[in-house]
Amino acid sequence: MNLHEQLGALEMGVDQLIQAVVATQAENTPETSADAAASPAAAEHAEHDAAAEQPAITGANPETNAEPAAQQLQPTLEINRPARDEITMTIGNQTVALRPDQISRLIEELSNARASMTPEQPQGIPPGWQFVSTKNPMMAVQKQSNGDRLLVMRHTGHGWVPFTFSPDIVIQMYMMLTNA
Repeated sequence: MNLHEQLGALEMGVDQLIQAVVATQAENTPETSADAAASPAAAEHAEHDAAAEQPAITGANPETNAEPAAQQLQPTLEINRPARDEITMTIGNQTVALRPDQISRLIEELSNARASMTPEQPQGIPPGWQFVSTKNPMMAVQKQSNGDRLLVMRHTGHGWVPFTFSPDIVIQMYMMLTNA
């Protein structure tokens, strides 16, 4: 399967997830007041069913002191690993299976998006953080025109991860690695 086919398959999987979210939100859309007036018993039953399906809201919006309506309609995301080389993602009642190549693409896209979000990642290692380390990773180094060094290392889970270091940090890193 070439890169274009892989991207097409990933896009199809993402489209399926989006359709599942839209379908779930449409199913959870409350009745209009005209529908409720037509059948009070049906409206009471529908409200009971809708309340049972909604996730519990643990707090109110501090700005308006009201529960955010958008959060009430959000479907849940479930991630499972049915096989060694497969992960399934379920949003609402729609499940999509992702293969390793699709997972790599998803990790890359999520990583790129997360890098621009706030709040930033913690400055220190969070207590209890679990990770998979890569022993003796493949790496490539490139000198930049401003004297910085680009170091790209291959992590078994994250793929190729790039880092740029100023000359001062390269010296600090060398000292840390040789003194450890």
